[in-house]
Amino acid sequence: MGLPFLGETLSLLWHFKLARRPDAFIAGKRRAHGAGAGIYRTHLFGSPAVIVCTPAANKFVLQSADSFGVRWPMPELVGHTSVVNVEGASHARLRGFILAAINRPSSLQTISTVVQPRVVAALAAWANMGTIVAATEIKKVTFANICKMFISMEPSPLTCQIDRWFAGLVAGLRAFPLDFPGTAFHGARKCRRKLNAVFRQELEARRKVDKECDDLMSGLMHMEDEQGKKLSDEEVVDNIVSLVVAGYESTASAIMWATYHLAKSPVALAKLREENMALSESKAGSPLMITHDDLPKMKYTAKVVEETIRMANIAPMVHRVANKDVEYGGYMIPAGWSVLVWVRSLHTDPNFYHDPLTFNPDRWDEPAKPGTYQVFGGGYRICVTSLAFGNSRKL
Repeated sequence: MGLPFLGETLSLLWHFKLARRPDAFIAGKRRAHGAGAGIYRTHLFGSPAVIVCTPAANKFVLQSADSFGVRWPMPELVGHTSVVNVEGASHARLRGFILAAINRPSSLQTISTVVQPRVVAALAAWANMGTIVAATEIKKVTFANICKMFISMEPSPLTCQIDRWFAGLVAGLRAFPLDFPGTAFHGARKCRRKLNAVFRQELEARRKVDKECDDLMSGLMHMEDEQGKKLSDEEVVDNIVSLVVAGYESTASAIMWATYHLAKSPVALAKLREENMALSESKAGSPLMITHDDLPKMKYTAKVVEETIRMANIAPMVHRVANKDVEYGGYMIPAGWSVLVWVRSLHTDPNFYHDPLTFNPDRWDEPAKPGTYQVFGGGYRICVTSLAFGNSRKL
């Protein structure tokens, strides 16, 4: 269980941030206690917890909505009324609003008409820059696209400031929750208040001039449920913030890792280029930009995306809390304990993926074994941003 209060928090952070070998944390558990049912007791971030890390155990937790509730480490940072924090009917309602806003024909069209030209322009600019820091440049263009799709803002000093506030917010999500000046958590709370102010100001400005933009904010502002009810301002702001937190980092990381792996995999890069060039040639006389209708034709591109996010393990774990005493595999999970669904260990397990640390898009010629591919979580709360950003990753 580790040190008093801290438990194994320092060990977990060491494996993630310093050693950069997070799977070794679970490997140590397995060596000490055996594979068993894939459930291990620990103490993290001031709370007793269990870690589950097998397909069966993960599925049990993720699909048992009555037994396990939501447990984000710092819920106020992403918003108490965001889709990641609410449960039951409230979650279903918010999820419906978000999916409806994302799946509007105009939203899908925006990816083709707005996102792609920005990416093409960025690639041309990078070619003239010589050496670049890929992670930095990819984050810039990703955030510019998100600002356009979510709040119709073009790059400006304000969007640069918003980017810095989100960076501070994310840093706080990954830190120990000590709330005094100088700590990452304290800084994250300040960043969240500033983001609230900016987005609420934008909401008010749109209402004053009856302005409707073709973006996520307008979609969330104007949609109604079956009873004719709209989202509150708090719900609109909380869900924009939570979707940016969930989608910005994951999309930028996925693109960065795709760039890294393709640079080291000339055969995969050649296949990817061949597929995209063939698609471009087939569109002679029509718009060269890839449309939503083109995506099903991009078979190899889809495999590159799947392999990239498998290896990147962008969301290494999913947080839950036991709503009651729960028995699983002969072990008791006490009510109130945190439950960490450790999904990343599945994706690097040689029992499930041959040579798992090798980038091989062709492994997706065959589907993964049931329950072994959980990059977006699972169950009734499968990550909504997997739909929101899936197309943009391919493009």
